[in-house]
Amino acid sequence: MAVRHRVIKADPAAVWDVLADGHRYAEWVVGTGASRPKLGQWPQKDATLAYEIRLGPLKLGNETVVRHCREGSLLELEIIAGFLGSARFSIELREWGEHCLVLVDEHPLQGPGALLHNVGVEALIQIRHRSMLARLARCCQDGRSGDRQRSAPRTRPAQGTGHA
Repeated sequence: MAVRHRVIKADPAAVWDVLADGHRYAEWVVGTGASRPKLGQWPQKDATLAYEIRLGPLKLGNETVVRHCREGSLLELEIIAGFLGSARFSIELREWGEHCLVLVDEHPLQGPGALLHNVGVEALIQIRHRSMLARLARCCQDGRSGDRQRSAPRTRPAQGTGHA
């Protein structure tokens, strides 16, 4: 299982604010673009987000479903990746002094991704998680839960934020 952690220099509530905003999913999840809430109230159980994954020139429509949520501390998601299958993704927040310890755990559930899962794939997931946690930290630390970041001018068009 690909488990990774990072201390984010923000209050756990600020980190949760980013996770609980379905429009911000593509800001911190690596490889995701054009995310938008689809069904339910994110991040409540069974709520979904729709988004694109880019693999070179290929764009795949994917969906993430909330399978379990403990508000403020735990979000367990099922990532449904079409013909590639699905994966379980868990993100847990813990107080760590004045900061937040974030633990992520991801593993394939069904489909070719589960059948082909090996040490090489684990290494790629670890690299992806390192980048993802760095992006999440920037979202939380730059704007202290995103307020300043959302109002700051962007130098390139926003992709995947859910904003027009």
